[in-house]
Amino acid sequence: MKKISILAVIFAAALWGIDGVLLTPALYSLKVPVVVFIECFIVSAILTPFYFYKLKSLRNLKKNDWLAILFVALLGGVIGTMAITKALFYVNYVNLSIVILIQKLQPVFAVVLAAIILKEKLPNEFFLWATLAVFGTYLMTFGLSLPNLATGDKTTIAAVFSLLAAICFAASTVFSKRALKNVGFELATYLRFSLSALIMFVIILITNSTISIFAISLSQLLIFLLIAFTTGGAAIFLYYFGLRNISASVATICELSFPLTAILLEYFLRGNILAPVQWLGVLLLLFSIIKVSGFNR
Repeated sequence: MKKISILAVIFAAALWGIDGVLLTPALYSLKVPVVVFIECFIVSAILTPFYFYKLKSLRNLKKNDWLAILFVALLGGVIGTMAITKALFYVNYVNLSIVILIQKLQPVFAVVLAAIILKEKLPNEFFLWATLAVFGTYLMTFGLSLPNLATGDKTTIAAVFSLLAAICFAASTVFSKRALKNVGFELATYLRFSLSALIMFVIILITNSTISIFAISLSQLLIFLLIAFTTGGAAIFLYYFGLRNISASVATICELSFPLTAILLEYFLRGNILAPVQWLGVLLLLFSIIKVSGFNR
């Protein structure tokens, strides 16, 4: 079972790498809120026949349970997803390997937030590896150069959005621990997508983005469906299935198939490859993340 779980996490993470390079960037002509809404809505609609009858079991949830579930949807399903989608839309300006690798900072933020919110103890060694991870991220993104915000550098903008997504996904992970206390992971996944779709619908109404829904082409609709059945709902189910039987540190190593897939696709499809100093940053980042993940097994 452990080997199957490891393969499930590796495959799920590889699907996310494919999505980051091939699928989501192909939707760049649409507004970000519309993209996130459609993605959440399709997965929610697919799961409804399977989990709607279980909603009556939510009557016993307390206020804090609902708040945790709401924060998971808001931070992970809405803000985090919009941020990473926006970052991935810079496909014509930025090597998306950088955007995706920045996502590997998520365990650093997760450990910090777990210490703040869940009162988990933070080991002294953590600060060494966290600092090294941040330094590696800088080298990977900018090399030995200083970022120039005045020029509207797309790499800097994409990196900021990716960093915001990493923070939101980390916070979502922490609140997920609280949410899963009284809710099974299958139902929690369904609630995440359903509540996210509801929040996103309100957002597109406020931003007058509803008209963009009718501008979706047939090819884009097919991409949305492909995301729903592969890199969206299916990948998350695979990931949680595997995560039940392996530790967080092992899962983090398995998740390296995420950036590895993205780097390979970026090279073979677009000819983009990182410079030597950026590869040094990648190695520092990934080694630090593996060490950090061991703190929160």
